[in-house]
Amino acid sequence: MEGLWVPIVMFIAIAVVVSVWLHFRHRTRAELQKTVQLAIEKGQELSPELLDRLGQPRTSGHVDLRRGVIFLGIGVAFVIFAFLLNQDDAFRPLLGVAAFPSLLGVAYLTLWRFAGNKEA
Repeated sequence: MEGLWVPIVMFIAIAVVVSVWLHFRHRTRAELQKTVQLAIEKGQELSPELLDRLGQPRTSGHVDLRRGVIFLGIGVAFVIFAFLLNQDDAFRPLLGVAAFPSLLGVAYLTLWRFAGNKEA
């Protein structure tokens, strides 16, 4: 019975994180709707381009850079964990697991570099 608590808590934690994310996304959209409604009530003219931009999330030019660094950090953390664990049975599987986020990080960094971000 004691070993059953770990998966239960894991699934509850995932549900809580998803619920909080959905709540804040809903709240942001509701505030956007209030802003548009207030602008219309005050008689301001809203162009279709402005309304289209309001619905789109704001993204920085460095999103791919951030994601690349984060994924590389996760990959490096798995490699360090493999070395610190110091068990031959787990070393190669952990290096295999580390390859996925590391390659995703390299891909994001490559996208960032060739996407026209010349300020770096």
